[in-house]
Amino acid sequence: MKHLSILGSTGSIGRNTLRIVEMFPDRFKVRALAAKSNVALLAEQVSRFQPDLAVVFDEERSRELRRRIPAGAGVKILHGAEGYREAAGHAPVDTVVAAMVGSAGLLPALAAIDAGKTIALANKETLVMAGEIVMKKAAAKGVRILPVDSEHSAVFQCLSGQRRQDLAGIHLTASGGPFLKKALAEFASITPSEALNHPTWKMGPKISIDSATLMNKGLEVIEAQNLFEVPAEMIEVVIHPQSLVHSMVSFKDGSVIAQMGIPDMKGAIAYALSHPERLPLDQPIPDFAGIGSLKFKRLNLKKFPCLSLAFNAGRRGGTLPAVLNAANETAVYAFLNRQIAFVQIAVVVEKTMAQHAVVTAPALDDIIASDGWARRQAEACIRKMQK
Repeated sequence: MKHLSILGSTGSIGRNTLRIVEMFPDRFKVRALAAKSNVALLAEQVSRFQPDLAVVFDEERSRELRRRIPAGAGVKILHGAEGYREAAGHAPVDTVVAAMVGSAGLLPALAAIDAGKTIALANKETLVMAGEIVMKKAAAKGVRILPVDSEHSAVFQCLSGQRRQDLAGIHLTASGGPFLKKALAEFASITPSEALNHPTWKMGPKISIDSATLMNKGLEVIEAQNLFEVPAEMIEVVIHPQSLVHSMVSFKDGSVIAQMGIPDMKGAIAYALSHPERLPLDQPIPDFAGIGSLKFKRLNLKKFPCLSLAFNAGRRGGTLPAVLNAANETAVYAFLNRQIAFVQIAVVVEKTMAQHAVVTAPALDDIIASDGWARRQAEACIRKMQK
């Protein structure tokens, strides 16, 4: 029996994780649940899974959660940074599902490492912001970090049993999002509702916008650099609209291994939770005869400049990936609030990065300071755009 703490339980990854728990009640026990603001859903999850701890963002929401949970339920309700850290390091837990959205996931992930927990990592920003620090700390603590992103799970599976010195390249696939076929001249009029309408995956608003700009793929490139210890030059992004090949790896003899499956996150989540076993999920196998052929395309970087910005940040390293991530988060929420246009997301990120004095070997304090600086710079840039 594995004992789980699920950070981000009301999001897409968290909900799918709980579906897997329900499928295999003899394999998994939920000991802690953490969310930000969806108190109603969190209360339902607490009632169904009866964890020891439940955590929300602030005191007001913790009071609301207490009102929704019957007295005597035996659930400790916490809030804020200290609550998230306690959920990450909760003593009975052996595996932490790190699925919080954005930079908020970094400190809880570090707390989980300090507590010696295995981490099923869905929060890519943890490795984007502080990849070197996180991976070194995990190695020193003997902590396993198992990827939950479908692309990184695919690479992880393809590398299983292979000699790392034989690796030639990592090939991350991307569906291309909702605007793959849209003309660049029409990008200026893209609305939030259009950008949220992903053709393949059902995700939260922030990740959906990142997928529309392909910044999500850029963050995955930086995550892959840290997770698999490869330079950006060894990573390629290729468009694969069918979303059946989740990613590939190539080797120095010309061989390529691909991991395939239907586009459903439960497969990657379950593999991280059960590794090295595979759970009988009863997922359908792709209908290869019906598919007929797999399609791949080169990426048009003129349409998706966020990916170029991410590659640049990954190559330069230091505090620049944290700045990229913070500026992007700020710009994405500004777009969702209709403060800037879709095409201005990349402009905000580029301008913020250009003004940053990179710290080349940052400590955690440098990364957190750079994150805050980038948010302020991005907000100032957005205000200028509104004038």
